Amino acid sequence: MKLDNKVAIVTGAASGIGRAIAMRYAGEGARVVVADLQQDAAQRVVDEIADSGGRALAVAMDVTDEAAVNAGVATTIDAYGRVDVLVSNAGIQIVHPLEEFSYAEWKRMLAIHADGAFLTTKACLPHMYAQQSGSIIYMGSVHSKEASVFKGPYVAAKHALIGLARTIAKEGGRRGVRANVICPGFVRTPLVEKQIADQSKKLGIPAQDVIDKVMLKDTVDGQFTTVDDVAEVALLFAAFATNALTGQSLIVSHGWHME
Repeated sequence: MKLDNKVAIVTGAASGIGRAIAMRYAGEGARVVVADLQQDAAQRVVDEIADSGGRALAVAMDVTDEAAVNAGVATTIDAYGRVDVLVSNAGIQIVHPLEEFSYAEWKRMLAIHADGAFLTTKACLPHMYAQQSGSIIYMGSVHSKEASVFKGPYVAAKHALIGLARTIAKEGGRRGVRANVICPGFVRTPLVEKQIADQSKKLGIPAQDVIDKVMLKDTVDGQFTTVDDVAEVALLFAAFATNALTGQSLIVSHGWHME
């Protein structure tokens, strides 16, 4: 198995992309820490993993709270003795024209996406450096590469993750730590379902037109990216054995954005 006896922390792992990554990692032998604001929901994922013969631990974690992040990583070390993979996946979406964003909304978006990535990375790096190995994976977006209307703070935060990953790749390379970014297209999670409704209202068009003429219009096949698509890339980054693959961003978007 590709992650046999590795320890992976996945934030925002109680649902959606995070859950799919946690399940995929567990299926490849990892001991998975399912970190989420909602510990009850995280425990349900842990129970699913256990029912499938895997090993996992639920941890309540607010990624914007340094004490909570540090406590979650400490719990991981107490339970498993190491941390090999961090997937910084927790995120939300708020959709407004920029002038309608409150400063509080702006700060909340950046706190969850950018501050959360920083805090979880900072907490994990000393353990990775001590063992001379580790893989840090940030959940970016096609919006790490380009912009869409009504998503100013989200776009800003997702762009920032590429810079952070490249910095960690350079700082951590000689100590065996890699850092990469996954850049999905639209994945039909509850977060995206809410965006469909929000954009339908703001643009004054039917929800199906938001899907066909906004979200998927530049894909090669008119298809949503799936949580399983993203989990496969997360497995690639986690299991890759050398620093040959570091400081990179991989787009998973049915051709919406190409490089």
